[in-house]
Amino acid sequence: MVALWLLTAACLAGSLAELDASQPQEGVISASTHPSSARLLEDPPLGLPPAKPLRPLKQASIDLGRRLFFDRRLSFNQTLSCGMCHIPEQGFAQQELAIPVGMEGRPGRRNAPSLYNVAHRPALFRDGREEYLEQQIFAPLLAANELGNPSIGSVLQRLRRIPGYVAAFQSAYGQGININTLSWALADYQRTLVSADSPFDRWHFGGDADAVTAAAKRGFVLFNDSGCAACHLIAKDHAHFTDDQFHDVGMPRGGIQPIAQLRVAPGRTIDVDENTNAGMVPAKPIDLGRFDATGQIEDRWKFRTPSLRNVALTAPYMHDGSLPTLRAVVDFFDRGGDRPGADERVQPLGLKQSQKEDLIAFMRSLTGSNVDALAADARSAPIGDRL
Repeated sequence: MVALWLLTAACLAGSLAELDASQPQEGVISASTHPSSARLLEDPPLGLPPAKPLRPLKQASIDLGRRLFFDRRLSFNQTLSCGMCHIPEQGFAQQELAIPVGMEGRPGRRNAPSLYNVAHRPALFRDGREEYLEQQIFAPLLAANELGNPSIGSVLQRLRRIPGYVAAFQSAYGQGININTLSWALADYQRTLVSADSPFDRWHFGGDADAVTAAAKRGFVLFNDSGCAACHLIAKDHAHFTDDQFHDVGMPRGGIQPIAQLRVAPGRTIDVDENTNAGMVPAKPIDLGRFDATGQIEDRWKFRTPSLRNVALTAPYMHDGSLPTLRAVVDFFDRGGDRPGADERVQPLGLKQSQKEDLIAFMRSLTGSNVDALAADARSAPIGDRL
C-alpha cells in the first residue's frame, strides 16, 4: 500500500507544489482574474479563428467549472483532481510522467494531452471517441485508473452535500446539481483555455518581421518542405496545426513499459521495484488507438494528430509519452518512425543537425502570449476545502 500511495503522490507533485496554504472558506466561488475569458472563443487571439460555444459562456459558469476542475472531491477517494494531470504550469498536460497515475497508483494508458484550445477540437481523446467536452468529462470521472468513481450519481451526491456548490450551480444555471449542469460547468471552463498570439502568429499572420528568429523562419520553411504541414495544417488566416485526423506514424506497438523511477516531489525521486510494477500492469497493455473507438481494423495504431500550439510546454510527447523532448520527436520523424507499415507520408527525412535545430526553434515559436495568464487564472480557483 505504501508503494501505491507513492505512485499516486507522483501525480499530485506538480500541482501540490503550487498550492497556497491559506484558502478561502467553503462556499466561496472566486471570480476569474481574467473576466474577459468568456469572450476568448468569439474574439480569439491572433492566429486562431472564432468559435461559437454550444451555450453562451457566463462568468459564473466558468468560475464554477474552474473550481470543479481543481477540486479533489471529484475523485472517489478525494485525492485527485482533473488539474493534477492537466497542470496549468505544464501546458495543462503533465511533465513528470509519461503516463499519468490515477486512483491508488493505477497507471493510465496514454499520455495526458494538453487542453489548450480544446474547444476547437472536433474529436476528443487521442482516439477521438468523443465529440463534445460535455461528453468527454465522464470518462475520467468513471475510469478506475483515473478519478475512480463508481457512478456519476455518486459524484452528484457528493457535490450536493456541499452548500457552496449548491448555491453556485443555481447561480450559474438556474437549476441544481445534475448530470447536465456538471458537464456544462467543466466544459465551460475548458473552453476558455484558448491560447495563441505566439511569436509565430505575430510574424506569419501579423507581419512583424522581428517577432521570430532567423532559425525559426528557416524551420518554418523546412516544416512545410518536409511534409509536416500535411498533417499539422496552417490555413491562410489562422493555424490549428492539426488536421484533426488519425494516423499511424510508426510508433512501436508494444505495451506500456514498466516504471523504474518516479518523481514524487521537486528534487525527489523513488525507485519502483519489480513486484510493484507487476501489480500495476494495465488491463489492456497494447494500445490499438483509434480502433478502440471505431472497431474498424484499418484504424489500428492510429492516433489523433495533436496540435503543435504550445508544444514546447507539453513534453513528453506521443500518445504514450515515450519521446521526452522535441529533439527526440524530430529524430523520430527524421528516421521515418520506428516501425514499417506506418502512414506513407512518414518517410526518412535525412535532416542535418542544423536543420533539426531550426525545426525546434520553429516549434518553440508557437508558444502563446497568454500561457502565464491562463495558468494564473487557473490558480485563482479556491482549493483545499474538505467535507
